[in-house]
Amino acid sequence: MSKRWYSEHRSDPWRRKAKQEGYRARSAFKLKEIQEKFAPIRYGDTVLDVGCAPGGWSQVACELVGNEGIVVGVDLQTTSPIEGAYFIVGDIQDEVTQDSTREAFQGRVINTIISDISPDISGRYDIDQAISIDLVTMVCDFSIPLLNPGGAFITKVFQGPGLDALVRALKRRFSKVHRFSPISSRNASSEIYLVCKNLKPHHGALVQSVGDEILNSLAKDGIVDNSEEDEIITKTGFSVHRRK
Repeated sequence: MSKRWYSEHRSDPWRRKAKQEGYRARSAFKLKEIQEKFAPIRYGDTVLDVGCAPGGWSQVACELVGNEGIVVGVDLQTTSPIEGAYFIVGDIQDEVTQDSTREAFQGRVINTIISDISPDISGRYDIDQAISIDLVTMVCDFSIPLLNPGGAFITKVFQGPGLDALVRALKRRFSKVHRFSPISSRNASSEIYLVCKNLKPHHGALVQSVGDEILNSLAKDGIVDNSEEDEIITKTGFSVHRRK
């Protein structure tokens, strides 16, 4: 950890504001900005928060859905309890975790999926960005089939190869897909948020998964060769495909 990063972290006004207002992370204000501009979460909604730790987004979601709503969070790390939220510790790729997630909604359909998921930063942007795309596609392929038609999906992703293909895949599934950069994001951050609204009723008829659509698009652009590729298993357990 550099002295410069530590100094900027300590002087970060959004970090101070989060502490003053009782939020666990500065990222809470990113979701508040998204809500103010796009209003994806309504009172009484059921919300799935993927990659929820430490719980900043779940805090905001609980405020928005009120007593009539449900917020379920999933993360590899334990999240301290929040009134109105139910947390599951596990890998969203794991079938047991997926079953527990479905059961937590008690038969109610999911109205909104939110995900501020991020890879463990390695310092190699090409690797980190590829993992970010991989994480988001994994979240899409599990959670979007659980989403009620007309529902919303919000996720963070790092800008770079695969982003345009991801947006195209999401536009096949949602009527509106917005790229949004909150003012509360760090100045040097390459992150962007995709705000997808109004899930199309016929999305289940699509043959390819989001992940397959992106991989095929990258292969078409010459970024990935499906026939000859190295597979790098990262610390998070997700695969990153790179050309030999």
